[in-house]
Amino acid sequence: MPLNYSKWDALEVSDDSDIEGHPNVDHKSLVRWKQRQIHEDREARKHKIATLKADIQSNPIMQKRLREVRDGVKEKGAGFFSATVERLEKQPSSERPPAPLEGTYDGMLLSLLRRSADDVKNLGIVSGDPRLDEELIKSLDEHLRRMPEFMEKAQTDLEHEEAEQKKKITSEDIRPGFSSAYVPSKPEPAPLPGASSTTSTKKETKKTTTVEYEVLNPKSVSSSPNAPPPEQQEGDEVDEDDEETVPEMTPVIAEFSKLPIKGFQESWDFIKAHRDVVVPGASDALLVAGYRAEREGKHKYAKQCVHQSLLLQYGEKLGRDGVSVFFNKMINADQRAVTVFMDDVENTYEHIVTRVKANNEEEEALRQGSEQIQLVPENPDAEISFNIPDGPPPETIKLEGEGMENMNPETVRKALQMQWDVFENFEDDMKAALKSQKLESVNKVLGAMKIDEAERVVELLQVSGILSFSESGIRDETGQGASQDEDVD
Repeated sequence: MPLNYSKWDALEVSDDSDIEGHPNVDHKSLVRWKQRQIHEDREARKHKIATLKADIQSNPIMQKRLREVRDGVKEKGAGFFSATVERLEKQPSSERPPAPLEGTYDGMLLSLLRRSADDVKNLGIVSGDPRLDEELIKSLDEHLRRMPEFMEKAQTDLEHEEAEQKKKITSEDIRPGFSSAYVPSKPEPAPLPGASSTTSTKKETKKTTTVEYEVLNPKSVSSSPNAPPPEQQEGDEVDEDDEETVPEMTPVIAEFSKLPIKGFQESWDFIKAHRDVVVPGASDALLVAGYRAEREGKHKYAKQCVHQSLLLQYGEKLGRDGVSVFFNKMINADQRAVTVFMDDVENTYEHIVTRVKANNEEEEALRQGSEQIQLVPENPDAEISFNIPDGPPPETIKLEGEGMENMNPETVRKALQMQWDVFENFEDDMKAALKSQKLESVNKVLGAMKIDEAERVVELLQVSGILSFSESGIRDETGQGASQDEDVD
């Protein structure tokens, strides 16, 4: 079978031995000149091709703008032509044609309008001539007529230059067919910030060797000051840095959450295009977003977040290739699988709705002041009692007994009168609760009051002396207090 070497005919080399030159010029110089000429011609052809493409691309834009000027002159006269020229000179736009063309579109249009103005002047027509509008329109129409011809010629030249460019094989035409280089696989996407440890990857286990010694008296060893500390059991200490935080959605997952419900094909295509969707914490972040959306009244979006979160959860539960297995069933409309999944979506969404409703009720209750003021002794041995006056104090009070010599009867009478006035100003239910001497009854009445009103009542009970604290039993004091007791004894 004869070999075909025709493909090498398009190979252009600069050191061809067939080059004939002057005998006084060495061959190496001729090769260098030939090589330079080849590269210069190649660069000139590239520039010409780029220029032709830019002309073809910008020509329709120029044609549209020139037609607008022609229509304006036809409708409004030469005044519109002059105003357009003045605007293009003083306030030109910065919009530019594709490279390598220079200048701007307004500059190119201004050049065409100036040519039309020069054509009219060459005919001897000046401002105020009745033929001015007609001649301007003719000149503009002539430019519009030439544009398609220029476009056709540029397209023909472009095809010719591209054909000439493809005749020769250059280094730019070389493309790698195959490569044996090792291309490492893309790393697994990182979990979301705040993802819980249960959803993150399993930590590597560290093997340790423990040596145990058998002793005759283990209690004495454990009580020894040199005894080693007991081994810490798993879960004995909780690091503050390990506290779980709420995972937040990334922009990709936020876009994933907006896909429609039951759009299994769309969700599967999105996951295949974005690996960082199936990451630890993504399903939790979607549930948190659904809860927040439900609180904001975005019910449709909240249900979408729940739907997308369960898509990821179901795929994770099915194992290593669970995501593809799950979506295969959903896309193929496995009725039993679709029914189970959608029921779970409805139940989860209803649970979120219930939680949002309960939280809103709690917040509403707090806003309305439903917190309660209750009397609770700080010390479990203390008792709270109430000193209820039997009636107003008499006009004359006589103080008798030990320690009463330095007390002013009038001051005592005023204090008793204030206690009676405070008691009498209470509502009937509070009076009845105080007379019962039961702390539960008083707290029940205080709980039914608003916070500010209950605080005022407790303050009056303290100031008037109706509220009393007492302790039972023996207090065990140490330190300085105990030494003082011994001195007193």
